[in-house]
Formats: sequence, structure tokens, C-alpha cells
Amino acid sequence: MARNGTEDPTMGDTTLKQSAYSDLRVAIVHEWLEHYAGSERVVEQLLIMYPQAEMFAIVDFMPQAERVMLKGKSVQTTFIQRLPFARRFFRYYLGLMPIAVEQLDLSGFDLIISSNHAVAKGVITGPDQIHICYVHSPMRYAWDMQAAYLRQSNMERGVRSLYARWLLHHMRNWDVRSAAGVDVFVANSNYIARRIRKVYRRQAQVVYPPVEVRPLKNLPSVRQDYVVVSRMVPYKRIDLVVEAFARMPDRVLHVVGDGPEREKIAHLATHAPNIILHGRLSDADVENYMCHAKAFVFAAEEDFGITMVEAQACGTPLIVFNRGGARDIVRQNNDIAGPTGIFFSEQSAEAIVAAVEQFEATVPPIDAQLCHTNAQRFSEEAFRQNMFHVVENAMALQNEQ
Repeated sequence: MARNGTEDPTMGDTTLKQSAYSDLRVAIVHEWLEHYAGSERVVEQLLIMYPQAEMFAIVDFMPQAERVMLKGKSVQTTFIQRLPFARRFFRYYLGLMPIAVEQLDLSGFDLIISSNHAVAKGVITGPDQIHICYVHSPMRYAWDMQAAYLRQSNMERGVRSLYARWLLHHMRNWDVRSAAGVDVFVANSNYIARRIRKVYRRQAQVVYPPVEVRPLKNLPSVRQDYVVVSRMVPYKRIDLVVEAFARMPDRVLHVVGDGPEREKIAHLATHAPNIILHGRLSDADVENYMCHAKAFVFAAEEDFGITMVEAQACGTPLIVFNRGGARDIVRQNNDIAGPTGIFFSEQSAEAIVAAVEQFEATVPPIDAQLCHTNAQRFSEEAFRQNMFHVVENAMALQNEQ
């Protein structure tokens, strides 16, 4: 759920740390500013941590209504900002982005924090500067998900396919080379830390991304329906969730979200009156459906999974695929704090049906307060404290050298 534009008034001990670093010259480098989403939440919190920081990005096309997260700061961009049709098609300039990010002049800064899922970590820094890279993910479409990317883009054959493969080959080479300029890697989940180790052969610390965790409201005495909230794109596997609930006509599923797969999802739900498609809803409506749901069902392999944490913050248990960032979020029966969800081990409708049945047979039922308490591990305050700790350690190490 998007932020409402107000800062968290409870800063905890991060206020003291913030003042201790007020003289530090800080640059924050983000890939591109287009819409306020998961990676932009990280930038927003970094700007709260370091209000003196300067902002850099490949391009900045953030709508005015969403710019509150920038705290009134101007953004220094690259030459790609001025290229033809960049506003709509800047991603088509991917091959130029390594050159563009290397042109940013960061020589006047003590600390550079890059927010990276493509090229931001490629900024050039000197031996007396500290470069901390927060990795949302290495370029998935260039590494382990290249085949899926080419298939979904209809570029498995032909001239366009040859060009895409050539480009991604060169992006991989540059991606590995530019990793040498990073002093400290920070991953948003243990899953991404393993990706970093696989791709760059570097160890990464894990700092979970910030999620707005509000106080638990008065919850309904009875929760009956299920919910999934997601963009309707292929890898999210909303089709599997819909197919599973089409086989369970006595259980209602609310599907919230929109995207290129909406027509396909609608077709799957045509003869299943228990499946209700809502499209894209306001943040308040999304929260309402989450708070009233018996469980949040999700079948994707996510880098982290902010929406899953938002469901937990509503006191809602999870029924999710046992891969990716979900493993960092869900507490299971053997956890001393108590369970907050159920895993299924394969991406199939059959596995989802079995997991729902297992969830409903769980005695005692998963407790809403345990779910909410679990979400607090991923709060904005927790993110700031953990990132301050990463910076302190990096500065101490440099001072020893």
C-alpha cells in the first residue's frame, strides 16, 4: 500500500543517529523515478535517515502527486532524460544506462548509497568514499530469468531475439565488473543475498525493505473469504490461485489488481461465481479486504514480498509458495513465536487447494496478533535502525584502514 505522504513521527533512537551524521556528505543513487513502489520506499526512508543527502537517478519522470517521498529535493539525472521519447520508453535505452550512470559526478561525497535493481551500483567512486549498495535484485532478466523474459516478450527467435541476447550478454559482463566498485552489499532478503553470492561472488548483509505497519484495528469476529492482491503479470501466477479456487466453489476469493493478464484471469473465473475480480483499488479498500480475509494467498516466487508483510500487518495469515522472500516472512509451527502462515511447495492449483485445506484444519487457528507482531520485524523504524548499523560498521572498517 502506498504511503500517505506523512513522515513517521516515531523515529526512536534513529533521530540521535541522524544528528550524529548530519555533517556527512551523502549521495543516494536510484535507477529511475517513475512511480512510487517498493524500491522507492527504500529511497524515501534513506532520505529520512539523511535529510542532507543529494538525489541522483538515470531519469526522473515521477508524477507530481507522488513526489512527496523526495522531501522536496531536486534530482540530478543523466543524458538519457533528454533522449527522444525517454518519458515513455526510457527502458529501451537499457544498453546506454551503464555509460550514463558512470557519468554521474559523485566525487564530493563521503557516503554513496545506491538503490539497485539494474545499473545504479555502477557509479564510479574513489578509495576514500564508502559505497553501500542496497540490492532489490540483480538484473533478473539478464541472469536466471533470461529465458522467461525472452519467452514472455516473444523474443525467443529472430533478429530481435539475437539483439536482446547480445545486449543481455554485455549487460551481464558489465554487471559483474561494476560489482567491484561496491564496498558493502545489502540484500532485501536472504533469497537475494544468495543471488548476489551466485552472480557477484560477494557476501551480502540482509536488511528487509521498509513496510508501513500501522496499529492493529478492531478485527471482524469471523473471517470467511480469501484474498490475493497483485499486479496481473505472468510471474505472479495469479492464474494458479484462481484455478485453485475455481475447484473450491464453497470458498470465496477476492482478486485485487490489474495488468496485462487481466483478460486471461477473467476468462479463468468466468464460470466460478465464488471468484470476485475487483481490479485496482484504493489503498484503503485494499487494506479493508486484507483485514477481513481469512488468509492471503500468493503463488509467486518473490524477491521479498511487501504485500505479504502488509497482509500480516492486518493480522491476516499467509498461504504462500515456499520459495523466495516468503521464507523470510512466514513463521512456521516450529518457530518459538508461533506460526503466521502455511507454505505450499509447488506452483500448482493442486498444491494451493491442499494448502487451503491444511490451513482450515490447523488447530488452534493462526492468531491475528501473532501475524501483526511478525510484521513489525519489517517496519520502517526497523529498516532505519538496521541501515544505520550497516553504515556505522562500514565507516568503522574504513577508519581502521
